[in-house]
Amino acid sequence: MSNFDVIGIGNAIVDVISPAEDMFLDQMGIEKGIMQLVEKDRAEVLYAAMRDRVETPGGSVANTIAGLGGLGLTTAFIGKVKDDALGRFYAKGMEDAGTAFPNAPVQNADAPTSRSMIFVSPDGERSMNTYLGAGADLNSGDVSGDLFGGSKFLFLEGYLFDKDNGKTAFSEAARLMYAAGGKSGITLSDPFCADRHREGFQRLIKEDLDFTLGNEDEWKTLYETDDLDAALAQGSAACDTIACTRSGDPIILIQDGERVEVPVTPITPVDATGAGDQFATGFIYGMAAGQPLDVCGRMGAVAAAEVIRHIGPRPQADLKVLFKDAGLI
Repeated sequence: MSNFDVIGIGNAIVDVISPAEDMFLDQMGIEKGIMQLVEKDRAEVLYAAMRDRVETPGGSVANTIAGLGGLGLTTAFIGKVKDDALGRFYAKGMEDAGTAFPNAPVQNADAPTSRSMIFVSPDGERSMNTYLGAGADLNSGDVSGDLFGGSKFLFLEGYLFDKDNGKTAFSEAARLMYAAGGKSGITLSDPFCADRHREGFQRLIKEDLDFTLGNEDEWKTLYETDDLDAALAQGSAACDTIACTRSGDPIILIQDGERVEVPVTPITPVDATGAGDQFATGFIYGMAAGQPLDVCGRMGAVAAAEVIRHIGPRPQADLKVLFKDAGLI
């Protein structure tokens, strides 16, 4: 099948979510509020220490794609899982949610299916400890050209840059989407990710992408400046459309030199996991629907506000109803 509204590509990760006090984080040597990469042995220790686990097919862009599927768009997610219990759980979960998962679980994958142990603090902040596993071995050979004919948007996950194979998958997917006449974009994913891959991200944004989404810290890290306006000026000079989320402060959007700011209502989060992922859901949905830039941003804000009100990285409410209530559709 082709003619997808949106194709996502990223780490296919099973999210394992658990509540945790700050003292527990300190005892376990977990740095609060960021994503840390861990090896297999460390992953097993953290998994064993979790209580009241909630497991769900995840990964940043996969969460975005799931949100877009829930809004009625036709979606596909390109990712890699091993043919193990978690991998089969992941593939079935994506298909059951209405998103095509074209790459079957791999029997001879070198590593187990990826998983992220996410500890949610009482203040809603999430601390992610990610074992990359099989998902990070995605490469250009896993990107089928058959998916792209007639498709409209491609959304890439910055985290996948942590292995060279992921970079080849990005390049191939962006090439195929360009040939199909669609638009490609990326989420910067994390300040540490932007720092690790600064040169590659800057080149990709300038040469291959039509839109880039990130938060304030990610943009400033990407362009090595404490001046957000200076960072966004560089970003907008390189890319047609950029978006910068700033927690409770207005979202900054720049498209072809036009800058707009979208106010947000500050909310004390129950769980901040997925806030950026669901901002991307609303924003891309607005673009797919041909909405003006400010409406795209407001849709992103509504979707992000929904997901931080509950545990888990995917919407529980009907986003279309929320968009309608907000006067956006």
